[in-house]
Parts: sequence; C-alpha cells; structure tokens
Amino acid sequence: MRLPDGFLDELKARARPSQVIGKKVKLQRRGKEWVGLSPFTNEKTPSFYVNDAKQMFKCFSSGLGGDVIKFVMETERLGFMEAVERVAGEVGMAIPTASPEVRERYSRLDRLKSVCKAAQDFFVGRLKSADGADARRYLDTKRGLGPDAWGRHGIGYAPNDWRQLLAHLKALDFKTDEIVAAGLAKVSDKGGEPYDVFRNRVMFPITDIHGDVIAFGGRALDPEDKAKYLNSPETELFHKSSVLYNYKRAREAIGYGERGGLLVCEGYMDVIALAEAGFGNAVAPLGTALTPQQLSMVWKAGPDPILCFDGDGAGTRAAFRAIDVALPHLQPDKSVFICLLPDKMDPDDLLKTEGGQERMAALLNEPLALVEMLWRRERDAEPLDTPERKAGLGARLKAAAGAIQNPDVRAAYQQDLAQRMRDHFFRLRGPQSMARRIGGVNAGSGQNGGRGPGPDVCARKATHGMVKGLGYLVRAVDNPALLDNHGETLAAAAFPDPDVRCIQDAIFAVYTRSGEVDRAAVRTHLLGCGKARAVNLLDQYPRTPEFMSDGPEAREWLIALEQFVSADELDAAEGIGSREAATQSADNLKRFHRQIAEGHAWRARLNEAAQKAGR
Repeated sequence: MRLPDGFLDELKARARPSQVIGKKVKLQRRGKEWVGLSPFTNEKTPSFYVNDAKQMFKCFSSGLGGDVIKFVMETERLGFMEAVERVAGEVGMAIPTASPEVRERYSRLDRLKSVCKAAQDFFVGRLKSADGADARRYLDTKRGLGPDAWGRHGIGYAPNDWRQLLAHLKALDFKTDEIVAAGLAKVSDKGGEPYDVFRNRVMFPITDIHGDVIAFGGRALDPEDKAKYLNSPETELFHKSSVLYNYKRAREAIGYGERGGLLVCEGYMDVIALAEAGFGNAVAPLGTALTPQQLSMVWKAGPDPILCFDGDGAGTRAAFRAIDVALPHLQPDKSVFICLLPDKMDPDDLLKTEGGQERMAALLNEPLALVEMLWRRERDAEPLDTPERKAGLGARLKAAAGAIQNPDVRAAYQQDLAQRMRDHFFRLRGPQSMARRIGGVNAGSGQNGGRGPGPDVCARKATHGMVKGLGYLVRAVDNPALLDNHGETLAAAAFPDPDVRCIQDAIFAVYTRSGEVDRAAVRTHLLGCGKARAVNLLDQYPRTPEFMSDGPEAREWLIALEQFVSADELDAAEGIGSREAATQSADNLKRFHRQIAEGHAWRARLNEAAQKAGR
C-alpha cells in the first residue's frame, strides 16, 4: 500500500526513538544521546546509541543503523508496512489510506508550504532593500543583531504596504485563495481585494517539526501600533497551540548542560538572543501560555526541560500557569525545571549586561524543581496567621498533588509537600512560639507571682518582639552553660540587628576572658564600647528561667537559633537580613575559636601566677 506523502515524516517526528526503542533496550542518557547494550549482538560494553534529535539509532557492534521503523523491522522481523503500523500504534496515529481525498489534502498542504516559503524569500529580500532601512536599524541598534544573525534566523521585513506581498505571490502563480489560506492575506470585511496581514514589521519565520515554514510572527516597528507582536492566524498548516518557535533547530542543538532538555522561554527575541549567546536549545510558545501539546513536544526532545520566565509579575504568573499545565502529565522520567530571571529582566536584557552569558549559564545550571515552585506559590498565596489559613494551604497542596495522574509521582509529591509544610510551620513556631517558651516571656515565668506577665513585661514584649534574635542571646546569658555546649552555633549566627550583634560580641568577649557570663559583665563590656542601645535592650529584657543545658528546652533553643545560621535563609526572611550580618557571623566563628584559645591561655597564666604566689 502506498502511504500518502508526508505521513512517514509526521510519524517519525511523533515517535521519539528513545521511547520506542527503550521498551526493548535499557538505555541510559549520555550527553545528547542514549546508550545501551546492543539487541543484535551479545556484548558486555555498550555500543548501541540512540539520538532523538537525529531520529536514528546506531549499533557499532553489528553495524546496523537507521530510523525507528528500521529498528522495529530488525528486532521484530517485520515487513516495512507492519513496522509502520506497529510504530503508528505506539504513538496513536492511524494509517491513512491513499485515497484521492487523502492525496489531495497532502498535496494542498505542500502547496501552502510553498506559498509560505515564497513569502519568506520575499521578506528576506525586502529587509536588504531600501524599504528595510528602519528594520535593519532596529535589529542593529535595539537588538544587537547583524546580517549574519538575520541569515541564521531567517529574519525579514514586511514593507509598509497593503498589497505588495499579495501582488508578489500572485505573480509567482499562487492563487489568491491559497495566499489567504496560508494566513498571509486577509479578506476585507468591507469587500474588495484581500490585503496583506503583515505590514511594516520585522518578520520571523515559524517552522514545523521538519523545518518547513508554516507561519510567521511580526514585530511592529511603529510604536503606535496596537499589536506589538502579531502571529499568523490559525490555518490548515498552523495551529499555534501545537507549534513551538525554533523547535527543529533547538532539538538538534540539545546537549547544553547536564540536563539535556529544551530551554523554553517566552518570545522570539528571547530565543534568538539565547541562540546567539550559545544557548541553541531554546524554544518559545507563540503568544500563548505553554499548552499540553507543546509540553509533549518539549518532553519528546528530552526529559528535563527548563522553563525560563522573565523576572517580573507577568513572568511569575506565567510560571504558575505552567505548573498547572505540567502537573497532570508528570512521569518518573518526565519532569520540569523552572528558571526565574532577575527582577524585570528577560533573557535578552540579561545577556546584554556585563557577564550576562555567564550569569545566564549559572541560572540555568541551578533551576528550581517544579515541586519547589509549586510550594512557593501556595505558601505565599495568603498569610498563614490563622488555623483556617494553614488548613487552606494544606488543602491547596493536596489538590495540586492530586492532579498528578501517575500514582508513584503523585505519592512522592504528597510526601514532599507534606514535609515542606511541617518544616515551614516548625520554623514559624521557632522565632515566635519558641521565643515565648524559651525566651523568658512565657506566661508562667514573669515577675507577677506566676500569674502571667504584668503590664511592664507586656510592654517590653511588644518592644523586643521586633528585635530578631535578642531573646536567644539573653537566654544564653541567663544560662551560660549553653555556651559550653553550643557556643560555636551561637557564634556562627548572623543576626540582622546591629545592636544584637554587639551583644553577641560582648557575650563572647566576656566568656573567653573569664569563662563565666552574666548580665552585669556583658553590660559593663557594652558600656565600655559605647553601645547605649544595646545596653538598653539587655537591661529591659525580662529575666529568663533557668533550664538544663542538655534538656529539651536547650534543644529547642538550639533548633530555633539555627534559623540565623544560614545566610541564604537570613536574606530571604522578610527582607531584613543582610550580607553584612552573614559576613560578621563568619568572622564571629573565627574569633570564637581564637578567643577560646586565648581565654584558656590567659586563665592558665592566672592560675600559674596564683600558685606561685601561694608558695
């Protein structure tokens, strides 16, 4: 049976070789390719390679190679048509009959592709003409793209004329209805001759999975134009929800970094800027959010794509929408990573900054896992200050994980998100609830006969509740045995308030000099340093109760304190943290070890002098 023209190309494009062949051969990812033991010979060292971008396999031990249909023919001893049917069944394609209607349809699609190819040649030519001066200036001065880049990406120019393209294509013997059907001309609502869709725009060709031009995108040169970017309308060739800009070339360029997937960004210029900077595996949806069909195409090229979003509110919202698209389709071998760019930047902006290429590479090498982005979205959706809102977070996370169809991935997400929620509420409880329990301002430890804190204590609580970390330091002063067991952790803590850090320094200065710490000694040291506010903070903080240095209260104090040890967490905490504090914590740690050693030596000399005086 004769297959219609174009069917085999479409079949091979839909059938990812690694997926079909991987059902018979255990494959492992290695750079751009998949590697496994040959199914044709008995070997111990892998020499069987599969390349999805090239849509082929190669077995070096047997010398066999070819496309996915050839593989099925060789491994299952099938004829050509039987292998075609088997592969078509794998990807859910029906074998068409070579009826006159089918042949006519494929012939018409070929004709429309020819119209688009002729239009592309026209646009490229006009860019080089006198009419294209403004477009060339825009590409050069605004985008930093020269003639070589124009050629690499097929960039052209649609002249500011209502029917110039239409007349050109008709002169090449294309019919008006074909030009309209290809999305290049539009029929006027008021009657009369059709007119060009694209006028006075920089033009970008949109290709299908084979690299054939099927549509265009145009960027307006007139700043007053209502549509800054304009895509071809939906046609027999072009369905924007199932097409990705630059897909064929990006698929062939896969191999950047270790993840081996496509880089999905938001627009044509982002793709071009990335490609010119060496990131040739970039693609973009066409004016819409990423669709399930496009995501399926992305996964066919590689299992771990990175979705790159602009560093603004719109970019964040697009990332959130992409989460909902991806969740139902996640598989153990299909995931999504997310890269959020710096504030108010797109890839083109970032790459134009000093060291932009290195910054982009660094961001792409450390993308966020999808589960992390999902967690941040739901965690930050509303304040978590009441039991009801906390329950709402749990319900949202449960619903999101429940959308995942694969049971194993769904269970893994449920477990991961539940753990993140427990950890988050524990951290929230650390600086608030724990401060009340171990920071000396709990109801049963005041100076009001055990009946709860009096008005003065309540006032001090309001004052000191905003000074992060103060309660943990005061607790160590009132329970100096904590320094013996956990002094290193306290020294490494990076507190955001400068006067709290002064108290921290004073504690270690007193501790290393005498081996003993109390409020009076710390206060005297602070007065000597001229730190009046720090003295006031220490004096007004309520006396905290004593507890065993190895008991549960001490362990809770240590866990709560550790929120200040991580500089990254400190920077993220309500914008209060600072690199200055993080740097000082590192200095404190070094000084702690040095001072401990000096303190021991100083006390040893005192003891030796006392012994000599006694003799």
